[in-house]
Amino acid sequence: MPRNTPIRALCVPTIVLLSALSLRCGSNDGAAPGDGGLNAGGSSSGATAGTASNANGGSNANGGSNATASGGSTNGGASGGTSNRGDGGGTSNGAGQGASGGSNGGAAGNAGSAAGGAANAGGAKGGHAGGSSNGGDEDGGGTQSGGAANGGAAGSAGVAGWKLVWSDEFDGAKGTAVDSSKWNLVNKGDGFGNSELEFYTNRTDNAAMDGNGFLVITAKKESYMGHDYTSARLESAGKFDHLYGRFESRIQLPKGQGLWPAFWLLGNDIGTAGWPTCGEIDIMENVGKEPSTVHGSMHGPGYSGGNPLTAAYSLPNGGKFADDFHVFAIEWEMNVVRFYVDDHLYETRTPADVPSGDKWVYDHPFYVILNVAVGGQWPGNPDGTTQFPQTMTVDYVRVYSR
Repeated sequence: MPRNTPIRALCVPTIVLLSALSLRCGSNDGAAPGDGGLNAGGSSSGATAGTASNANGGSNANGGSNATASGGSTNGGASGGTSNRGDGGGTSNGAGQGASGGSNGGAAGNAGSAAGGAANAGGAKGGHAGGSSNGGDEDGGGTQSGGAANGGAAGSAGVAGWKLVWSDEFDGAKGTAVDSSKWNLVNKGDGFGNSELEFYTNRTDNAAMDGNGFLVITAKKESYMGHDYTSARLESAGKFDHLYGRFESRIQLPKGQGLWPAFWLLGNDIGTAGWPTCGEIDIMENVGKEPSTVHGSMHGPGYSGGNPLTAAYSLPNGGKFADDFHVFAIEWEMNVVRFYVDDHLYETRTPADVPSGDKWVYDHPFYVILNVAVGGQWPGNPDGTTQFPQTMTVDYVRVYSR
């Protein structure tokens, strides 16, 4: 989520091809990743049911975990990749089942009915968002203001046309840490190229299960390691990555000036290709000063930092993303990426959108990131109106293939 140079233009609820700063990774084209990713060593291939993918290779990591669907078991105990910038560094041993449970109404452990509509804030876990929406702009422009604002799209028994290959339903006991077979926790705070103020920790104080099937990422105002704020950032690098598919998460966002939550993807070759050549897909990012608006963006060589491919989505009737859960998703296929909020299509990108002479780099596996930043060039810093602690509550992360 690093947006560094140049400062991203302020976004308005109506669309515009906003000049969004690079969501996470770094500085100008060709520069080292600013908020960058882990070396994607030993990345997995997102194997489907029953097949195991071995992943050796990749820099600074040994073996990746498999992401097997529907009862397939993993055979690689991921030794978590060491970050080339320290992000989520260290090792995280032990493989685990890659998202056991099928695509017929939720992965194993999903407490909610996948056939029913999504629950509202604080309610039962939501089911799978229904099949893709055909509404919304197909030209990549504009803010989609239609659609539900009541806790995410209604669910159906699975996502039509897609098969679940990996997920985390966050069903651990209250106060327990995230699943280390699926996630690395970043443990650093260097501004990430964006003048951010937080120190990301690996403590359960900042990221833990709530015992009701949700992950809670908590941003706090506290003195820690020379910083005034703490928060958490989860990355699946070295443990799961995937080429093409539907990536979705059901999330209730934090609120307040200076908060910057995001759900996004980075190319698993960031350790060798660098940013932005590795590619970045920002499925959802929000800045606290825009409580009703989220942004979907893509960063690549020649169109990054302050000039990505981007569009915005605003809730109807002044709804606020902090007031309820919403489903944020992309459908990524060869030569196309579609962006959704609550299954309302609001942005579509193809190679035709890439500036002349620049390259479409979305043709290799990407890994998943969830985080809440505090401060930075785009959101600005917290002020007297910002209340802490602030939480981002995540119902699930799910990845599907055709």
